[in-house]
Order: sequence, then structure tokens, then C-alpha cells
Amino acid sequence: MKKLINQLLQNHSLIYKIILYVLSVVLIVFMLPKGGKFKYDYPKGKPWQYETYLAPFDFAIQKSKDEIEDEIKQIEQNSKIYFSYDETVLELVKQKLYEAINKSNFNKNIDSSLKKIGDGIINKVYKYGFIDSQSEQKISKNDLITIRKGALALEIKASSLIKSNQLLDLINTSLYQVSPSENRIFLLNTLSNIIRPNVTFDDNFTKKVKENAIKNISYTKGFISENERIISKGDIVEGRKLEALNSIKSELESQVWSKSNYNWVVFGYSILVALVLLMLFLFLRKYRQVIYDDNNKITLIFLNILLMVFFITIIVKYDAKYVYAIPLCILPIILKAFFDARLGLFTHVLTVLLLGFVVPNSFEFIFLQIIAGIVTILTVSELYKRVNLFISIGQITLIYMLTYIAFTIIQEGNASNLNLFYFGLFAFNGILAFLATILIFVYERIFGLVSDVSLLELSNTNSTLLRQLAERAPGTFQHSMQVANLAEAVANEIGANAMLVRTGALYHDIGKMNNPMYFTENQSTTVNPHNELSNIDSTKIIINHVIDGIEMAKKHGLPDRIIDFIRTHHGTSVVYYFYAKEKQENENVKIEKFSYPGPNPFSKETAILMMCDAAEAASKSLKTPTALAIDNLIDKIITSQMDAGQFMNATITFKDIELVKKVLKKKLKNIYHLRIEYPE
Repeated sequence: MKKLINQLLQNHSLIYKIILYVLSVVLIVFMLPKGGKFKYDYPKGKPWQYETYLAPFDFAIQKSKDEIEDEIKQIEQNSKIYFSYDETVLELVKQKLYEAINKSNFNKNIDSSLKKIGDGIINKVYKYGFIDSQSEQKISKNDLITIRKGALALEIKASSLIKSNQLLDLINTSLYQVSPSENRIFLLNTLSNIIRPNVTFDDNFTKKVKENAIKNISYTKGFISENERIISKGDIVEGRKLEALNSIKSELESQVWSKSNYNWVVFGYSILVALVLLMLFLFLRKYRQVIYDDNNKITLIFLNILLMVFFITIIVKYDAKYVYAIPLCILPIILKAFFDARLGLFTHVLTVLLLGFVVPNSFEFIFLQIIAGIVTILTVSELYKRVNLFISIGQITLIYMLTYIAFTIIQEGNASNLNLFYFGLFAFNGILAFLATILIFVYERIFGLVSDVSLLELSNTNSTLLRQLAERAPGTFQHSMQVANLAEAVANEIGANAMLVRTGALYHDIGKMNNPMYFTENQSTTVNPHNELSNIDSTKIIINHVIDGIEMAKKHGLPDRIIDFIRTHHGTSVVYYFYAKEKQENENVKIEKFSYPGPNPFSKETAILMMCDAAEAASKSLKTPTALAIDNLIDKIITSQMDAGQFMNATITFKDIELVKKVLKKKLKNIYHLRIEYPE
């Protein structure tokens, strides 16, 4: 048991990677749609590249989503408006009229005459119906409406109905010849008070009829028999052929595979997702060993992949047309900010391939997103300069739009069918891409990583450590500033991270603050404290500035990427001055006692710092810094470092080293203001 526990502890990093890998595969497969994928890819407007395709079974040609939506709109626009007709109102109004006349003091002849006139007016009002004021708002004069009288439904023009503002005019017109005036006024007042609407808008019945019409919409518009030819090789994918292909694709994905072969489909997805993520692990293992060994960094990479798959899956389930609103370019931006462009692009491509299982029109999606990812990698740089991010995202958005225009022209044959909605999505995508800066900040705090924005903050000479260095060891501070300037110029020349190497150079000698006077650049008098120490003790003090620097950096929370410069800026080189002195006294001296503990530089940036640090320090020892002397000095220093194997682990080429020499010679000559040496 103890042996098993020890093995687990020794291999905990590998075990964590395996768990992360398996968990990622499971989560991605869980998020993917569980239907199968049609085995043919057929972009609209392109020739059919495969053999003649025959229908594997009988199926109906499905209407497109747009066609169904158009039919629904037509139903909503042309559906009948139903009104209910209350037949009891007519008799009730007449009854009230008779009661009013009977209660009056008119004689029988007048009563009979008034009843006859009132009946005529009431019949005229209710001939087609008297509509209430609220229901009037549902119609216009030219509308054809349907009146429901019990089980009967009669279509009439809306203008035939009596409206509230017409009632008094109708009564007045009908009573124009009635005399005497008392009778006319009596009928006018009575009828105005007792007549009430009998036609009202029937909202429930109207909705019910409309809903039934929508439910009865046919979702098919044709039929394909088994073994009937759907499309031949070379035919253009358009019209009925495209509709038939879309229908058989939908039929296969939603019925055959998802029901009878569900487990096999999940198994197939699992293999594909596992292969994609395995490629990422193999890439890291072979080309990014430092990242592969750091589980923290691998977790960050896989977390971002999972987030992208999650958001795209959610959008596709909600409405696939919004899929381009998700800014996938955030992924390469973040990975380039923390790692490098090659890893960012490789991860982006793998993620887009995974999303091809999720989105409709996968070919278009993959092509567009890969092009956008390449543009992101090529344009996004120096995120600490805000204008760079604005320009880059603007270019990415433009590429999205141009690619969409190109696909539309290919598929439709012209540019008249461009949908402005997608241009809005691309613009919204660009706006959301600015969230990358917030995510970078969050990831820095969670995963302890460092980006160019943080490097800019750290390189501020008013930071606590650099201010202390300037106060306690002013000579070392000036040396660090000079090395930072040299290293930045060299990094720009060979394509390294200039901001990273500059920041590392500013902090590489902070350990000298503990014993500043034991380093020549801080000695303001002729008294050298090393004269009182043995060669070995002096060497320990010199070497310890690396260890002291690492401790200070950790205490002040500097990122590991900056601490790496402190660790490696001397590599495993020898404190040659004291070694030579000791060798004069003792020929059997061991060189290991006078060597730095290392490690050696393992990146372009740390190698640049080693060369610049040694060159700048050695140039101060030149009594007559002529151009020839500087050239010889640089060649000698860097050649000796190469011979000692200091750059064996660094990703720097011979060509890069030659460029470093060239830049250092030029910059040091400018520092010492050297001019052309004229012959005597």
C-alpha cells in the first residue's frame, strides 16, 4: 500500500493530466448534439463531388424554416377577424322602447305611431349590427369581417356596421320629418339611452381559428421514393436537389441514428473528441515541454476550450443563426498573451474542428473561424497598447464580413441577398472580443500567469523593488537599466518578447541589494571589501545574489516568468576572477565551487539577457572602448558562453546569436559615442 501511494505521489502530475483529459472528453461529448452526422458535405451553389446519390428510403421533402415562417406570416396577415352578434339585444331594446312609450302620456294613436317609427330606427341600427367602441379599433372601413350569429358565420364589410359616432346622426336623420317636436325629442332621447352595441370582437375565437390554421400548415412539399435519384455527380447543389438533400440529412440525423444507434453515435463522438484533445497533448509534449510540465497552464488551455464549446452549444440550441455572435477569436488572443502565437493558433484550429460537430453549415463556419483565427494571431500584439487591440479586432471583424460576402456570392450567384443581420452579428462579435482584456486579468489572478499588460506594470521603475534597488544599489540599478535597453533592442531584432525580456532585465540583479558594496558598480571609493575575504567567501557572496534575488522576488509576488530571468542570467558560468586568483594559490581547486548553480537559459528571452548582461558588464572594464575593442569583446564573451554550453536548452538559433552580436556591437558603440578611427 505504501509503495502504491509513493507511486501515485511520484506520478501525480501525469495522473492529473489523465483525469483532465478524460473529464474534458466526457464534458465535450455531453455538450455535443446526440444525432449522427450526414456523411456528405454539400455547400449550396457548388457541384456535387460524390457519386450519384439515390434515396435510401421513402421520405418527404421538408419545407425550409424561412418558408414555414412566411406561411405563418401570411396566415397572420390574411386570417379572418371574427365578431360575435348578440341577437337578444334587438328584442331587449324594442321592449325598453315600448315600456318608455307606455309610461308616457301620449294617446293610443301617437303611441302606435311612435312605436312604428322607433321599430324602424332600431331595425335599421341592428340590420348588420351596432359595434362597440373598443371593437372598432380592430377593423378599418375596407376590412371584410365575419359575424357569428349562433352557428352561422356571415361575411360583411366593416363599413356596414353602425359605429358609436354614427348613431346620433342616424337617429336624427330618421326623425327629421317627425312632428311635433316633442315627439321627435322624446324618441331621440329614448333611443339614445336604450340602444346599445350588439357586435363585439371575438378575440378567443379569432385566435383559435388562427392557431388551428398554423397547426394545419404542411411541413412538407414533395415526396421522394426509395431508390429515386436525388442528385448526380457534377450537378449543382441548388433548388429541389438542395431541398431533398437537406430533408434526407434531417431524416437520418433525427430519426435513424438518434434512436436506433444512439450508443454507437456517442462512441464515435468520443473517439473523435479524444483524438482532437490527444493532438493537443502531443503538441505540448513535443514542442512546449515547459507548458506540458505545468498543470496550471494546461488547465487554463483546456478550460478555455471547454468554455468555447459550451457557449457555442448553448447558442446553437437557442437559435443557430446567432452562432457568429460568440467571439471565438478570444481564445487565440488569450493563449498568445500568456504563451505564444503557434500554440494559440493550433489550439484555436482544434477547437473550431470540435465545433464543426455542433454548428450548421460546418464548412462555412470552420473556414471563416480559421481565417479569423489566423488574422488574430497575425495582428494581435503588444496588448498593453490599447490601440493595437482596437485595430486588430477591427481587422478581424472586417475579415468576418468579407468572408460572409464571398460565401453569399458563391451560393446565391449575386450580392443582392446579403443579410444585414449577419453584419450586425459580426459587429457585436467584435465588441464582445474586448472581453479578452478582462479575462486576461482574471486568469492572471487565478492561475498566477503574466501577460504583456502585467509586464508593463512591473517594468515601471517606481515599483517597490526597483525603487529600493535604485536607493540601495544605484550602480546596479543603472546597470539593469542599460541591460534592459540592450535586451529590448535585441529582442525586437530577433522576434522575441521585448516586453518580457526588458522586465526580466530590470529585476535580474535585485539580489545585490543585500550586499551592494561587494559589487564593483556600487563601489564609490577605492576600498574593496573583497580584500578582507577569501576567494571562496567572495565567490559565495557573488553567487548568492541569484539566490537572494529569487527570495526577494517571491516575497514581493513577482511572476515565475520574471523569476526565471533571475535564476538563469548567469546559468552555470564561473566567477572567473576569483577562480583565477584561487588557482594561482591552489592548483587543485575545484571549479564547481566557483560556478553558479544554474539552471541555464531555456528560452530566447533568458538567453538574450545572459548575453546582454555579460556584454554590458564587460564593456565597463574596457580602458579604451574603441570600435575594434568592442567587436572583439562581444565576440569573445558570446563565443565563450556558447562553448560552455550555456544555450543548449534555449530555443535560439545560430542566426539569432549572430544578430544579437550585431545589435550589441552597434548599441555599445552608440553608448560610448565612438566615431570612425581615421588613419594617422
